[in-house]
Amino acid sequence: MKRRVKENLIAYAFCAPAYTIFTIFLFIPIVWVVFLSLKDFSIVTFYSAKFVGFRNYLRLAKDQIFLRSIVNTIYFTLLYVPGNTILGLIFALLLNKPFKGRDFFRLALFIPNVIPMVVVSIIWSLIFSSSTTGIANRILISLHLKPIEWLSDYRYALIAVGIVLIWSGFGYRMLIFLAGLQNIPDELYEAAALDGATKWQITFKITLPLLRPTTFFVITTSLINSFQVFTPIYIMTGGGPGYSTTTIVNYLYTKGFSEFQMGYASAISVVLLVIILALTFVQRKIGREDIIF
Repeated sequence: MKRRVKENLIAYAFCAPAYTIFTIFLFIPIVWVVFLSLKDFSIVTFYSAKFVGFRNYLRLAKDQIFLRSIVNTIYFTLLYVPGNTILGLIFALLLNKPFKGRDFFRLALFIPNVIPMVVVSIIWSLIFSSSTTGIANRILISLHLKPIEWLSDYRYALIAVGIVLIWSGFGYRMLIFLAGLQNIPDELYEAAALDGATKWQITFKITLPLLRPTTFFVITTSLINSFQVFTPIYIMTGGGPGYSTTTIVNYLYTKGFSEFQMGYASAISVVLLVIILALTFVQRKIGREDIIF
């Protein structure tokens, strides 16, 4: 019994730094934000904050711009998550087999992921420039197509941001899929080849089913990232035109750091936290039945 207690204490001692960091930098701030969301205050009036209960949340339910930001975020998610996942999987399958220059292509596709998002956003703002000097419009003109107001037309602005985020992030997902592919035993492929299975049959009957845990991880992380998007929208469109590209995080920033409604912004952040937790829970519920280790 004493030995077991001693082993447990040693285990807790090793875990203590991680739990301490989690408590200080994550758990306590979350609790504090929930408490602040029940008050009405700005940065200036922090020490004279007025307790308003759930009034901020009732305002959110009637705030048309906030509801629009939720719709925009969901729309962006529907662009970002499938695009990241599908492109990452396709290039992982293409670059999994050995050929000359494979490492170069792997590195080239991953490099955008390590470039600061501010730099990426500025570069792509120039590419999507509404004038004929923008590379995207020059390509369209060369194909005898009309130029598009990429960042100033509400129909295309969020799509343009989605293209940027997909280009920047699918290389990381590709590496995750590559790691999953390399964990699949070669004996399974050899046995399938001996049985006369085609490449398509091997892909859909062996590779993709065994990649379910990896796919679940990629979709879950992409889903969380899509609800936290901020930098490219802030730099490229500023949430416009109108509110067509305003996401939940962008609206949170506007209310908190432009209009200084910190209590209201805290309520938005709590709602965002609840949405992400709910989506993660649903993902785990759905994936638990399919994932077989």
